[in-house]
Amino acid sequence: MSTPANLKIDFVSDVVCPWCAVGLKSLEKALASMGSDVTVDMHFQPFELNPQMAPEGEDVVEHLARKYGSTPEQMAQNQEAIRQRGADVGFTFNMDKRKRIVNTFDAHRLLHWAALQGRQPELKQALLAAYFTDGRDVSSRDVLVDVAAQVGLDPVEARHVLAEGRYAQDVRAQEQFYQSQGVRAVPSVIINDRYLIQGGQPPEVFEQTLRKIAAEG
Repeated sequence: MSTPANLKIDFVSDVVCPWCAVGLKSLEKALASMGSDVTVDMHFQPFELNPQMAPEGEDVVEHLARKYGSTPEQMAQNQEAIRQRGADVGFTFNMDKRKRIVNTFDAHRLLHWAALQGRQPELKQALLAAYFTDGRDVSSRDVLVDVAAQVGLDPVEARHVLAEGRYAQDVRAQEQFYQSQGVRAVPSVIINDRYLIQGGQPPEVFEQTLRKIAAEG
């Protein structure tokens, strides 16, 4: 029996990025197909799509129109395409519930803490679902604490993490590092610190690339 290849995966993303949700589900499907051929060391790294976003956030339609010049018709087409891609990989987008684009720095601080508790993947999935499926405000500390509790993290400690500004420097340093490495769009999936897969690729694209990397050792 051959020894499984080890893949270190840094998944650079934001919790209000729809293609990050698609890409993560696709990556998970690819890894499931690979089974025991690989072992995986996964880390979720922070990226803010809108680092200057005010605490109160911004209406989604107004934000997309201002940022990309999208018309309502274009937005509807894009959202339907994203919804379908999500459905294809098992992620539910309820775009009508997503009313505002919000600041995500606190969410990234909480994810940093969750990694230290061994619960980062669960929290990442739960935050994506909270925002895109349930339409919750993931900039709200009450919401963040509630989502943390849902995945088995200590809600009292989670609230302390948020209230005390913990891990702010760590998150900023990670964001700056990946920006310095040329990451300008997410998801950016970095394998073994050497290979980059960008965007919400289909599972078969992830699998093909990961198998090639694994074979190269």
